[in-house]
Amino acid sequence: MRYSAFILTVLLTLLFFILGLAVDDWFFWPLLVLAPLSLLGVWDLIQTRHSITRSYPIIAHLRFLFEMIRPEIHQYFIESNIDGRPFNNDERSLIYERSKNIDGLKPFGTELDVYGDEYEWLNHSMAPRPRSKELFRTTVGGPECKQPYSCSILNISAMSFGALSANAIMALNAGAKKGNFYHCTGEGGVSPYHLKPGGDLVWQIGTGYFGCRNHDGTFNPDLFQEQAAHESIKMIEIKISQGAKPGHGGVLPAAKITPEIASTRKVPMGEDCISPPGHSTYSTPIGLCEYIAQLRELSGGKPVGFKLCIGHPSEFLAICKAMMQTGILPDFITVDGGEGGTGAAPLEFSDNMGMPLKTGLIFVHNALVGCNLRDKIKIAAAGKVSSAFTMARCLAIGADWCNAARGFMMSVGCIQAQACHTNECPVGVATQDKGRQRALVVPDKSERAYNFHHNTMEALTEVIAAAGLDHPNELRPWHIYLRPKRTEVLSYYEAFDFLKPGELLEDCPYPVYSKLWDLASAETFESHHG
Repeated sequence: MRYSAFILTVLLTLLFFILGLAVDDWFFWPLLVLAPLSLLGVWDLIQTRHSITRSYPIIAHLRFLFEMIRPEIHQYFIESNIDGRPFNNDERSLIYERSKNIDGLKPFGTELDVYGDEYEWLNHSMAPRPRSKELFRTTVGGPECKQPYSCSILNISAMSFGALSANAIMALNAGAKKGNFYHCTGEGGVSPYHLKPGGDLVWQIGTGYFGCRNHDGTFNPDLFQEQAAHESIKMIEIKISQGAKPGHGGVLPAAKITPEIASTRKVPMGEDCISPPGHSTYSTPIGLCEYIAQLRELSGGKPVGFKLCIGHPSEFLAICKAMMQTGILPDFITVDGGEGGTGAAPLEFSDNMGMPLKTGLIFVHNALVGCNLRDKIKIAAAGKVSSAFTMARCLAIGADWCNAARGFMMSVGCIQAQACHTNECPVGVATQDKGRQRALVVPDKSERAYNFHHNTMEALTEVIAAAGLDHPNELRPWHIYLRPKRTEVLSYYEAFDFLKPGELLEDCPYPVYSKLWDLASAETFESHHG
């Protein structure tokens, strides 16, 4: 009966009320629960917003309760070790164990389906090399760069103050300081919490130009020059797009802007903070190149690059043509994948916008190789990097180094509660609630961020040595194998097209690349489809 819970509650309320009057005051105590439930049932019947509570007063609220705790129930009790998303239990456990300096060992063999369509592996050598005693690094900075930077092969990807708490920012940066790797600020600007621990920073400049903007939201060269001179800022990254929500702007409501956020972003209190979908400093590929040159000069010759998730391939090829035409090259390009994370994004953007990392990375690598630019520009890869194998795979197909965001979030306590957009993060990582931030103890979590980086890099040295190599820059597409189907095995070199130097400039043997190249123009991002 749909009203049984409501009727029973009302009857019990009346019963205990009568018993309290007639027998003993003790019978009034259950009314503290029963009376509010009865009133709730009455409200359920008369309200017009929720059909289910009108049909099932009182008991329907159990549905809302189960919906609220569904992610936790699914994560801890239902999903297997390997089928969770975005990160499965094995991936999360590996990050937690390495962050706590626990050996990330797995007993009794793999749980993965080694004959499944998604299985990948790295070929080992019968003549393994001695493990490197030094953690791998690469130097970033072209001829126009006066302050090149020695970059770790693994770094903290872009996460803004405002999206992350002050304590999380300080813990990550202190870990980066101890481990000698960099911490990307995200587009939210350089906050005091980024600077206090003294770790290396990559200052990301997004479409809102936070930290270097005029009141109307346009770029302010003087503010940029002043901030970029800080010794902690080692490189500058122009954010064109990110994998989780490419081409999507954002609004930070005025009610959520604290004095600290306003000061960091150089935005006024009491007004909505707008991140437009696109940049206002340039509108053409040549304009982007000129902006890169401007930032490099204003920063005193620090490495300048840009980050993007590949959308229309011809647009990136247009940038390549602009580089060749102007002679202005970025020092690095960060390729983000559609599987990347964010604090909040519309479902359509998270699920169905943006080229996945492996496809985008191979394309960017091919484009630069085909233009004879690859040896002049470094490539970083970001998108679900969490282990030595995911790093090795990216390095084999075109990356010079990797960035990780969610992996480092988990290292400082994130439990994948997926409540980043609610300001109610249960562990104090993705919240501006001061009470919730207290859960994250900076000295302890900074050590864990350092441990995750150090132990993952140590694992990478083992993987590289087992493959018979001395350095990750020796990895190639033929070192990684995959199963396109259960009965077929291909190396990445066989599964994908890889261009040879200069092939885009001649008679390219790959029709898709040749057609895209013809569509691209250095003067516009628009493709000329004829």
